[in-house]
Amino acid sequence: MKKKAVFVLLLICGLLIGRAYFRINETRAETASTGKNVSNRSILPELKDGDMIFQSSISPQCKAVQLATHSPYSHCGLIFHEQGKPYVLEAVQPVTVTSLTDWIARGKNEHYVIKRLKEADKVLSAEVLAKMKGIGEGFLGKNYDATFEWSDNRIYCSELIWKIYQRGAGIEVGKLEKLKDFDLSSAEVKSKLKERYGNQIPLEETVISPASIFNSDLLTTVASN
Repeated sequence: MKKKAVFVLLLICGLLIGRAYFRINETRAETASTGKNVSNRSILPELKDGDMIFQSSISPQCKAVQLATHSPYSHCGLIFHEQGKPYVLEAVQPVTVTSLTDWIARGKNEHYVIKRLKEADKVLSAEVLAKMKGIGEGFLGKNYDATFEWSDNRIYCSELIWKIYQRGAGIEVGKLEKLKDFDLSSAEVKSKLKERYGNQIPLEETVISPASIFNSDLLTTVASN
């Protein structure tokens, strides 16, 4: 009887492990085929082209950005879909397109916030979105702008979003500021300024920060983990 009982327990354990293994591989297969992290389904709503996604990055520069802007969000990108899969258009080195799951995985603790234009359904028509997407494609391959200059020669993350919305939809998302408007008092920020500009800091340079876009009254939060 003892042997029979042990055999039954082993059989049950084997079935449970088999079911778990099957489910894990099923999840991996579905993630690979859809480009979506199945575990995040309860968090992510139905995403729309033009949605903006924010995260806290872990690079030394991003720490300085957080301190200067008093915001945890130091990187952002624009969501578009290709063949039904969500991707993030972002300004890194160089401007590129990244799968949504890979983009989220890069952030600190995989935390993200997704925002959407409040009047998106009225304003972002298929024609407008196509124009925005075309403008974004025009920035692909451009080098990252580590000195935050207000030109199209090089591009940083929030600048990419602002210019796509302004030129494609006629909407200014976030308030433009000057470099001097930020908190430049911390040691980390001073070190980065010294590293990038030497003794000639362009305090009058026009800048758009991730925090300024994040806090825009034109946007509403549609997802956050």
